[in-house]
Amino acid sequence: MNFEIWFNSLHPEIPGFSVAAVLSLVADGATVPFIARYRKEQTGSINEVAILAVIDGKERWDYLIKRQEFILTEIDRQKKLTPELQAQISSTFKIELLEDLYLPYKQKRKTKAAAAKEAGLQPLADWIWNCGHGTEAPHPGQTLELWAFTFRNEAKEIPDAMTAIAGAQDILIERLAETQELRQKVRDELFQKAEIRTTQSKNAKPNSKFENYFDYHESIQSLLQPQNSHRYLAVKRGWTEEELTLVISGPTDDEEFDGRLIQFFEAAACTVTDSPGTAILLKSARLAYKTHVLTSIENEVHKSLKEVADDAAIRVFVDNARKLLLASPFGSKAVLGIDPGIRTGCKLAVVDDTGKYIASTVIFLNSEAGKEKAKGLLVEVVKTGHISAIAVGNGTAGREAEAFARAAMKDNHMTVPVVMVSEAGASVYSASEAGREEFPDLDVTVRGAISIARRLQDPLAELVKIDPKSIGVGQYQHDVSPNSLKRSLAQVVELCVNQVGVDINTASYHLLAYVSGIGPGLAKALVERRAQLGLFQSRDDLLSVSRFSKKLFEQAAGFLRIPNSSNPLDKTGVHPENYPKLEAFAKKLGKNIKDLMGTGVSFLKQDSTFREEIGQFTFDDIIKELEKPGRDPRDEFAHFQYRDDIHELRDLVPGMICPGIVTNVTNFGAFVDVGVHQDGLVHISQLSDKFIKDPKDLVSPGDRVKVRVLEVNVEKCQISFSMKNVIEKQTPAKSIVIPTIQPQLAKPPRPAEKRPVISNGPVIAPVPTLSTQNNMMHSRDPMSRPIQPRKQPKKSREAFNNPFGGLATLRGTLKPR
Repeated sequence: MNFEIWFNSLHPEIPGFSVAAVLSLVADGATVPFIARYRKEQTGSINEVAILAVIDGKERWDYLIKRQEFILTEIDRQKKLTPELQAQISSTFKIELLEDLYLPYKQKRKTKAAAAKEAGLQPLADWIWNCGHGTEAPHPGQTLELWAFTFRNEAKEIPDAMTAIAGAQDILIERLAETQELRQKVRDELFQKAEIRTTQSKNAKPNSKFENYFDYHESIQSLLQPQNSHRYLAVKRGWTEEELTLVISGPTDDEEFDGRLIQFFEAAACTVTDSPGTAILLKSARLAYKTHVLTSIENEVHKSLKEVADDAAIRVFVDNARKLLLASPFGSKAVLGIDPGIRTGCKLAVVDDTGKYIASTVIFLNSEAGKEKAKGLLVEVVKTGHISAIAVGNGTAGREAEAFARAAMKDNHMTVPVVMVSEAGASVYSASEAGREEFPDLDVTVRGAISIARRLQDPLAELVKIDPKSIGVGQYQHDVSPNSLKRSLAQVVELCVNQVGVDINTASYHLLAYVSGIGPGLAKALVERRAQLGLFQSRDDLLSVSRFSKKLFEQAAGFLRIPNSSNPLDKTGVHPENYPKLEAFAKKLGKNIKDLMGTGVSFLKQDSTFREEIGQFTFDDIIKELEKPGRDPRDEFAHFQYRDDIHELRDLVPGMICPGIVTNVTNFGAFVDVGVHQDGLVHISQLSDKFIKDPKDLVSPGDRVKVRVLEVNVEKCQISFSMKNVIEKQTPAKSIVIPTIQPQLAKPPRPAEKRPVISNGPVIAPVPTLSTQNNMMHSRDPMSRPIQPRKQPKKSREAFNNPFGGLATLRGTLKPR
């Protein structure tokens, strides 16, 4: 057995040459984005998922081999390593079987069996065992009690024969519990035939979100299927919250399940049924099974179920996060961000077309007088600031603020779109070190309004500033392994950033930190160099930055864009290593690089020699880049609007048809937001008239759909939707969809304990979109700009408390649309 054979047994879909190429490139310091994008010829163009599988597989293999070596060394140190045992350990490549082999030799804390051995009872236990298996016969008149009496030892707390027999029994129990064949038998039976059973506990709450599991059972085999694994996380949470009892047992229709396993242990413990110690051996067999092996294997079952469920949940989270991070940017246009509030008012913040903060204020909508005053301010801000869109946070009072802003624009015959944007993570950013560093003098609520506005401009550039799990697009994100989730989300953010590309002259260091090979430290160095010496004029300028080596240049340069460079290739995804070949090709035709772009790419398409020289995969990528230089791979913005007559849960009526946006896709269905602060579930059975194995085959986060209301439970805050016979065709979203950590209802407040089990996963609120031809690639943070920001009058700081104070700071600072 070697790594290649072992890995192929797990991932037969990944060619062996691809595996070897990935490992070689990683050993040479290559990053996953670089391998996936610029080394397709070597790897056979396998995607980043396959590349990560190879890397993770190698790590698992290395751990397995290291564990083998450790076990062999430990047993050899004990002078108990036989050639047969060494061969068995060296040929075992399943970690649970490896641990079974090591178990009898593993250094443990002092057990009852160990104490009995120290007291000199091993010979008694061996005599009982040997007599029970016919390898030794008792002498005439030699009974168990008489023989055990000879092992009395007051000094070692063995005062009588019964104490000696009990100690020998402890040794026999441990011997049976550590027998690999017996453990494997129980493992096979539990994994193949056993079930998870849950019932209502005495601590279950009224209208519990776990009602579906008050009388529930499902086979382990079924729950080990990724598409069903979310149910295990649900019952595990119910058990943790003490609303459910949870046991692993045999099938409901097999009452002899435990009995057969006990008989299997008894048969292994004793083959001579009339031996002196038969009763002790049979009792030892039952105790070994019940108190040692069964509980140990049950833990393995739970661990395996958790691993499968974690992997499935993390995969859902990652897929949804990718959709969100690559959502359509509104573009480089001035935006007014509104962080809604009732008692404290709605905080307003204006950012210009570069994402730079201009001014802020507050409006109150809790009275007619306040609304009238706010309407005048809002209209004046939009006119004076040349605002292209109004972004409204989707938290408490979000729909009310959206309706107010929309009405204000309509009443004044203004066409500025009003867009719902999720507040998920905005508060995290506002109170974070990044938020304080960027806006040390601003209130946290103003920082939140700024973040909302910037998310509309470019979701990717703004969301990289917060912990990815705070954007909440997964299921059971708080139940899965935090380390695995963090690692996977960091990987998907890195891949998304590099897929889009980063403008080196405008990006914040938060964004630059995710570029292939760069990291936080070097990202800050790039921003500092930009501030001190001015804009980067070409990709070659990167080599002038301290610690930016040639190897790092190879990994990062292709993902960094310089739109105004003298070399037009610097604004594309073409890697600098291919510049000489393209320049030579252009020179051969008597042209320059610009002549090969746009329609001029036809010259390149017709040259088979160049294709063969550079490789088909690389050739195809270069063609795409030259056809649309500097293109943003994300979709264009498109407009979306909820129904005007629904704002809260009570407005929904069964049978009502509502437009909505898919906010989250899980293994059991899709969640859709129709604008009532609570996402509803379209169960997998209600997604289509046709059979759907996986909801992700039909819908994705951000898809705009129409749903029919099936049922509304106001008390539990549950909505059931159907998409059957409602829409003719799914429309892929060309809109940004930003998630919400927790849904909020204006009235009544949603009780935490009544959160329905079907919506345990975080919920996402969508954002309508507007088409634009000038998409902004990255937000521009004031601290990342090489040019010093304009100083604002002192009155701008008073704008937060004076609704009209901010207008003075707006006049003349923003360009007309």
